[in-house]
Amino acid sequence: MGRKPCCDKVGLKRGPWTIEEDHKLMNFIFNNGIPCWRHVPKLAGLLRCGKSCRLRWINYLRPDLKRGCFTESEEDEIIRLHSQLGNKWSKIASHFPGRTDNEIKNHWNTRIRKKLKLLGLDPVTHKPIENGEKNKQEETKSEDVRKDDEIQTTLDGTETDDLLNNYEILCGSLDSSFSKEESNNPSMATQEEDCLKQWVDCVDSFFSWDNFIHLEEQIPFPWL
Repeated sequence: MGRKPCCDKVGLKRGPWTIEEDHKLMNFIFNNGIPCWRHVPKLAGLLRCGKSCRLRWINYLRPDLKRGCFTESEEDEIIRLHSQLGNKWSKIASHFPGRTDNEIKNHWNTRIRKKLKLLGLDPVTHKPIENGEKNKQEETKSEDVRKDDEIQTTLDGTETDDLLNNYEILCGSLDSSFSKEESNNPSMATQEEDCLKQWVDCVDSFFSWDNFIHLEEQIPFPWL
């Protein structure tokens, strides 16, 4: 079960506050105080809900508000408190009289976070970002190495066996085909021996010394 709403919000005005509404709320609080935020809108003559009146008073209208930009000392103190308390803006705002938790939160999100990132610090942990990036890079490299090992293992195992089996089947089919042809044609072996002999004679003649001498006569070599 959630908190009971302050009103049914039927027929109430929404959007930015006008100067007339601010004056009505300020005059009522200065003269009567704050009895209960649920009853303030009706007693002050405002068509607003109690939550809207409370936030308007706390964040904009109360006289003890500190206006102006945050100083460097205030920003440093916010960073120090945030490293200890985290996003507990109400507790952080209690260390800054006149500043609201909403104002400090907005200043943190719009300025201080960017400032920390430029300094190389993580806005959440307040630690150098380089360590996190190095860890991520190492994790990525280890993951890549693991994937490469898995691929290599697969290639060394199943796929290699398949290739060898296919090669053996191919060789077996060729041998069987040649054996069948030789059995059908006895002169085929003799023809193969003649072709092999001619090929050997051709290679020997190409690498013979007489051919090199003939090549030297046709092409002059400057270094000879």
